[in-house]
Amino acid sequence: MKKSIFLIAIVIFLGCKLQKSEKAETETEKSEDHIEVVKKKRPVAIENSKFFESSGKKMLYGGKDKNQHFDISGYSLKDEQFHYGIGREKFPALLKPEFISVIEADKTWADSTRFLLAHSGKEVKAYSVKDLTRHEVVNDVLNGQPIMAVYCILADLGAIYERNYGDKELTFALSGYTYYDYDVWNGLDGFVLWDRETESLWWPLIGKAVSGPLKDVKLLEMDKNKWKDVKWKYIKDNFPNALVLKSGQDFERPTDWKKIEDVTSIKENYISEN
Repeated sequence: MKKSIFLIAIVIFLGCKLQKSEKAETETEKSEDHIEVVKKKRPVAIENSKFFESSGKKMLYGGKDKNQHFDISGYSLKDEQFHYGIGREKFPALLKPEFISVIEADKTWADSTRFLLAHSGKEVKAYSVKDLTRHEVVNDVLNGQPIMAVYCILADLGAIYERNYGDKELTFALSGYTYYDYDVWNGLDGFVLWDRETESLWWPLIGKAVSGPLKDVKLLEMDKNKWKDVKWKYIKDNFPNALVLKSGQDFERPTDWKKIEDVTSIKENYISEN
């Protein structure tokens, strides 16, 4: 009898402990509209000392090398709403992507596999969401136009953007951070990008830069008539000559990059109205 009671007590104790552990994985908060939003508990950047001051500037950790940190002086977001801080080169955001044919890709992908498809002139390119989840950003060129395919797994949002700002070309990658705002996409976390040429930070969920020389410059979404979120079968049936992003790509991260010192023309022509 005593043995049975002892076993029951252990089961209850473990059950309570498990429940407590599960609750620790999520947190429920209310937005300004009093709508409950359940958020997965993620590393809070400010609690992990990712913000600091240097030579009178507000900085954000960008990696082990001190030259990788971001100058966010005068930025437009809030410290406490940043998550993670794993470093700006952790994701292999592609610079020179390689592609394969539809015939070869069909050996890998099921008809239901999700893709971002972009087309311009006679050129068509396809980026599987599975591969984009690994890269997050693919810097590419389509029919002579610099573009990037972008996908955020946390917000489950993908899009194709242009990378030319007049005669200036930007190259994008992941900052290692995500950010949320209860007034944007119901408080979903969305990744924060940076560009190599000015080291500005960009938050795609509001479609603009939020710090650096290009603060308030808008992300240029490609004409929606030229890109789609589709399934593999649609590509096979309609674009048999498409170029399909090759899986498993990586590259050695560059240690330096050509900078754009004068951003006047970009600021004059591409400031977001929001």
